[in-house]
Amino acid sequence: MTEQADANWVDGYWWSNDGLRLHYRDYPALPEHADRPVLLCLPGLTRNARDYEALARRHAGEWRVICPEMRGRAESAYAKDPMTYVPLTYVQDVERLLTDLGQPRFVAIGTSLGGIMTMIMAPTHQDRLAGAVLNDIGPEIEAAGLDRIRGYVGSGSNHPTWVHAARALAENQGAAFPDYGLEDWLGMAKRLFRLNNNGRVVLDYDMRIAEPLRIPGGEAGVDLWPLMAAFRSIPTLILRGELSDLMSEATAERMKAEIGEEAELVTVARVGHAPTLNEPEAVAAIDRLLARVAARG
Repeated sequence: MTEQADANWVDGYWWSNDGLRLHYRDYPALPEHADRPVLLCLPGLTRNARDYEALARRHAGEWRVICPEMRGRAESAYAKDPMTYVPLTYVQDVERLLTDLGQPRFVAIGTSLGGIMTMIMAPTHQDRLAGAVLNDIGPEIEAAGLDRIRGYVGSGSNHPTWVHAARALAENQGAAFPDYGLEDWLGMAKRLFRLNNNGRVVLDYDMRIAEPLRIPGGEAGVDLWPLMAAFRSIPTLILRGELSDLMSEATAERMKAEIGEEAELVTVARVGHAPTLNEPEAVAAIDRLLARVAARG
């Protein structure tokens, strides 16, 4: 089911295997590009479809862009069992969406958690995966970054105004985005927070998504290095923030070596975890990847 949202996208909904009503944004392609793979934009752990708005607007028309919100985020229903807030369940949810949409092929653009999902999906979807972007995530997650994430996810942060929320983000994440000004932090706040019924600015996700992270292995659950082989025949972009505390340079270089000729590695300067995909280096790299996908038909 879809509902008109604005001239650029419509709201869509689908049902998970365990009965949750989940939400996605659907940016249509022009009729002459209807046979292209869809761009499937998979967000990070605490994020939602709003993170991909700029990217989607850049590519909508030439590509159909689908931006799903994982269970427990934004307009998607919260899970009754918090232990379903794990990558394997998110993958099952997205596979159900692709089936419902009748999309035979897709380009996965995965940031952080979304990249883990992309890696998990690759071996069983090699005939459907037309391209992949792995944004600041790899088979090895640095302990410092994981500890930082565990320290803030599920904290229940709330603020009286958007400016207060922006300043809190600047205080907590300033090391990852040293060149950001107030307007940039306000933009991030609008993507990450929402207004509640009491007029407070609150995080737009179920605080219980943190519970699986308290269990060793809960961040991924499987050894992901063997999955790199699945990308050897797929155009793949590996993005890394220069200041990332989650993905090391060594991990990125090993990923490129494991995948081989199909992989391009791009480092986004003066950005930590994770690049927004709106940085000039990221925009150009994604354009190159999509040109490769389009050329293959």
